[in-house]
Amino acid sequence: MQIQVNTDHNVHGGEGLAAYVKTDLENSLSRFDGWLTRVEVHLSDNGGTKPEDKKCVIEARPGAKQPVAVTHHATTVDDAYAGAAHKLKSVLDTLHSRAHDHKGGESIRHMAPPEDPAQIGVIEKETEAPTSP
Repeated sequence: MQIQVNTDHNVHGGEGLAAYVKTDLENSLSRFDGWLTRVEVHLSDNGGTKPEDKKCVIEARPGAKQPVAVTHHATTVDDAYAGAAHKLKSVLDTLHSRAHDHKGGESIRHMAPPEDPAQIGVIEKETEAPTSP
C-alpha cells in the first residue's frame, strides 16, 4: 500500500507531519494492506474566518473498486486528520466486509454430512428435545 501526503502552502508541519500521517495510516489500515493499492491524504487550510477552516481529504483506492474519498473539517490540522482517518476506517470496514463476506457463503446448510455413521447418531441425539415425565 502506497501512502502519499499532500499539504498546501498554509499548512505547517513538513516532513514530521507527513511521517506521522504515514505511520498512523499504516497502523490503522494494516488490515486492508493487500486490498488497498494507494492512499492519498490532502491537508489544507482555507485561511478563512470560519472556526473550522482546516480540511483533510483522504482518498483510498481499493483493488478492482472505485476510489473512496472522505472529508473532515476542524479547527486544527490534527483534528481534521483524525476525523477523516476515523471516517475512512469506517467506510473501508463496510466496503471490505461487503466485498469479502458474501451472504450465502459457507454455513451449516452447505456443509457435507459426516462420513462416520457413528457421528450421525451423536448429532441426532444432541438435537432431540428431552422428554419430561
